[in-house]
Amino acid sequence: AARHGRRDVLAYLAEAWGMDIEAANRDYKRPLHEAASTGHRNCVRYLLGRGAAVDSLKKADWTPLMMACTRKNLGVIQDLVEHGANPLLKNKDGWNTFHIASREGDPLILQYLLTVCPDAWKTESKIRRTPLHTAAMHGHLEAVKVLLKRCQYEPDYRDNCGVTPLMDAIQCGHIDIARLLLSEHGACLSAEDSLGSQALHRAAVTGQDEAIRFLVSELGVDVDVRATSTHLTALHYAAKPCIWPVQVSTWPAPNFSCSQD
Repeated sequence: AARHGRRDVLAYLAEAWGMDIEAANRDYKRPLHEAASTGHRNCVRYLLGRGAAVDSLKKADWTPLMMACTRKNLGVIQDLVEHGANPLLKNKDGWNTFHIASREGDPLILQYLLTVCPDAWKTESKIRRTPLHTAAMHGHLEAVKVLLKRCQYEPDYRDNCGVTPLMDAIQCGHIDIARLLLSEHGACLSAEDSLGSQALHRAAVTGQDEAIRFLVSELGVDVDVRATSTHLTALHYAAKPCIWPVQVSTWPAPNFSCSQD
């Protein structure tokens, strides 16, 4: 009933039949999790009014507030916070509500969370990825603008694999975000990940033709630059199996012969 927004049925089951509003399924989801994750504000308010545990944990340590942040429903998020939900709790992967909201990319929700919990941005996952990494990877330009304006993220902060937000934006083809990070926030274009690969190499791996054009034609990145650990160029990465050919081959490339490499 909570999942489908049937407040009338929910009230009937709880009041006429005395069913436990904290009953959990096999994933330890309670009715409040279901209502929050599907954005049914009427059910969320009813359950909170009857004293549902606002920070109950489902499988993988997700709270109802975390579930609500997977949907762009500010009203539900506000209801939970006003009833004492803790935005700083983390799930098993080390994500708090602000990190989850950054993945969805709604700037109004991010601004609200920063207003009620100014330190919510000071978080990283267990593999050291920040909300800025996540928003950049998913292409949420307006969210990235909020994060860079209101939070104190380092534009070249590296996760456990040495990946920066700029690399995330480039390898996923989000040139507008890459341009913002470079032109207004001084991101390092030649930064290397833990394998010595630069943004150009990562774009070649994921087949991001336009991102490669942006790096080489507009920014003047050397198309033949080699990753420091593998000594491979972007052309090598693009030519690997399962990668769609990209236009690296249309630019001047090194003169390979059978005797080389």
